[in-house]
Amino acid sequence: MADPSSYRPRPGQIPDSPGVYRFRDEHRRVIYVGKAKSLRQRLANYFQDLAGLHPRTRSMVTTAASVEWTVVSTEVEALQLEYSWIKEYDPRFNVKYRDDKSYPYLAVTMSEQFPRVQVMRGHKKKGVRYFGPYAHAWAIRDTVDLLLRVFPVRTCSAGVFKNAARTDRPCLLGYIGKCAAPCVGRVSPEEHRELADEFCDFMAGRTGTYLRRLEKQMVQAADDMEYERAARLRDDIGALKKAMEKNAVVLADATDADLIAVAEDELEAAVQIFHVRGGRVRGQRGWVTDKVEEITTGALVEHALQQLYGEESGDSVPKEVLVPALPDPVEPVQQWLTERRGSNVSLRIPQRGDKKALMETVARNALQALGLHKTKRASDLTTRSRALEEIADALGLDSAPLRIECYDISHLQGEDVVASMVVFEDGLQRKGEYRRFQIKGFAGQDDVRSMHEVISRRFKRYIAEKERTGEWAEGEDALTEDDGRPKKFAYPPQLVVVDGGQPQVAAAKRALDELGIDDIAVCGLAKRLEEVWLPGEDDPVVMPRTSEGLYLLQRIRDEAHRFAITYQRVKRAKRFRSSPLDDVPGLGETRKQALIKHFGSVKRLRSATIDQICEVPGIGRKTAETIAAAFAQAAPAAPAVNTATGEIMEDTEDGAPETTADAPGEPVTAGTPDERRGQET
Repeated sequence: MADPSSYRPRPGQIPDSPGVYRFRDEHRRVIYVGKAKSLRQRLANYFQDLAGLHPRTRSMVTTAASVEWTVVSTEVEALQLEYSWIKEYDPRFNVKYRDDKSYPYLAVTMSEQFPRVQVMRGHKKKGVRYFGPYAHAWAIRDTVDLLLRVFPVRTCSAGVFKNAARTDRPCLLGYIGKCAAPCVGRVSPEEHRELADEFCDFMAGRTGTYLRRLEKQMVQAADDMEYERAARLRDDIGALKKAMEKNAVVLADATDADLIAVAEDELEAAVQIFHVRGGRVRGQRGWVTDKVEEITTGALVEHALQQLYGEESGDSVPKEVLVPALPDPVEPVQQWLTERRGSNVSLRIPQRGDKKALMETVARNALQALGLHKTKRASDLTTRSRALEEIADALGLDSAPLRIECYDISHLQGEDVVASMVVFEDGLQRKGEYRRFQIKGFAGQDDVRSMHEVISRRFKRYIAEKERTGEWAEGEDALTEDDGRPKKFAYPPQLVVVDGGQPQVAAAKRALDELGIDDIAVCGLAKRLEEVWLPGEDDPVVMPRTSEGLYLLQRIRDEAHRFAITYQRVKRAKRFRSSPLDDVPGLGETRKQALIKHFGSVKRLRSATIDQICEVPGIGRKTAETIAAAFAQAAPAAPAVNTATGEIMEDTEDGAPETTADAPGEPVTAGTPDERRGQET
């Protein structure tokens, strides 16, 4: 625990100007970002008697080891910079709203030549128009199914679209009239884009004009005695009205507005947002957050506005935003919203009428969300705390291990040897800090040597970055990088878990001892009997099967295994894709796998004779001759270059390039988004 007086700036050193400030801990991590109209007055509030501070503010200033600031010209610039830094540094003591669920959106990929309508979750992408969020994905599909009758926009994946174009046969939706079938040229790209634009206009709330136009066309068709066309238009109007009925009218004046309500107690807050477009509720979402310092409702609203509109612009920001309390001061926030929209935005508290009644409904939703969250959170916090305490007791640690790193080795018969590092903090996954390793040299011959190599490489980085972050140096010149941020390898764990028994634990402990690190605990979890092994102990620690601590260790070990084997499969798939076997006609994946399994590697298969290849079940002599000819004709690939380091990358047995340096290797793009965030090392 640091004494705030030890890093308090000297009197008169802090400017009396608008700006943004950052508190950093002893590892130079940014733990809090704030903005102020006057930096001098705002920072003075932190350096007062600790007894007078809010408990969580007191925890923040005693965790911090330094404070720095950046002066800006206006409060609007301070608001923008604060949002950027919170997003960049992810400070642990800032208000961070967490979605209470993953909400689906109705998305239209307007950046594609033939826009596609689909359900999307997660981060928003450029060139895509989003509508929602919706409570359930099935609600989106019901709406789309009704609208496709009127706006037959493409909904198929890229693979289905290409296959239909290749065979010149549309899918089922094309045959039944729910897709304009641009894949087979029934409509031009311009006509299909016009359909997508009309679909977006209707979803954005501009429904009245379109309905009146259809009704006029229906009457005209009836007058011209085109009764079949008039009937189709009648059915189209009915489908659109049915889709509109799914969203009841809540504001009679067809207002576009977002309503934000907050329910809070001393420790937590819940935010609910209703998106109203054309007087109808088009989407709803909710967030929850911990209150890490004493904060007003207006400040909670300000943070919610930053998160809600920080990545939005144009029509995504409505003309009117209704809130339960205004930020103080309100002018910079309102100006910031106006800049993001490109026209005036009204930020106000509803006083009477339909808008006040709807705000009360949103507030009731926020109160229910807070109650539900606290019910779940109480159980989660209690369980995680008990699990960490049980681990500390079983391993004889002085305190609960708040940061745990787990390592696992994965390979296929000695080929494509990789390792994974997963991180859990406070019993929760930190997927952004996962790492992947390629095993180099001869360490891949056994798991023990591989584990020693991985632990050595990880903690050599820790030592190097610990020196570079300035923990052992003095002064502000000891910062590591251009932006003053240490790499995440500089964050030490309290416990290292390895997947394995005595040999793997001994290898990990030996690697730490060789580096002179004696303040990090090590243990191993063996799969067969789920025994916990400690360095130098002949007998394992047997934790009860019902132990929450054992369950947490198992979850961490299983996550490391999943992450390692996913990476190993990606490398294996890359090897198969680049294999000369792909050029052999009639050779499917099953027989490719049989060949690799029989010979152990592509290199050994390349050097095999035709008679030896014929020994593989399912491979006849003619096929064996074709395989041998394919290898003979395959030209050696040019040496690959690591774009990150500029070094030539050596070919492994299977022809897949791997880096020979300790620098991060080539990125692997396969896998889930969370897996792609785990950087390869």
